[in-house]
Amino acid sequence: MPKLGPGASKSAKQARIKREMHKFKTGSLHSGSKKGPVVESRKQAIAIALSESGQSKNRKLGRKATRGGRR
Repeated sequence: MPKLGPGASKSAKQARIKREMHKFKTGSLHSGSKKGPVVESRKQAIAIALSESGQSKNRKLGRKATRGGRR
């Protein structure tokens, strides 16, 4: 399924997170694509769910992702 945009409703975003976490709990959430390895980490599953629902930290704050630590 395509990712939700920033203009999607809150209930649609919550439904997407619920769907992705259900996939994780049943063992059918894959990283990358369907051919990728099955996600075993809860933190990774949450990151994927937030990304799919358009609520990931970088998108929400409007910041560019940076490499490395402090400067």
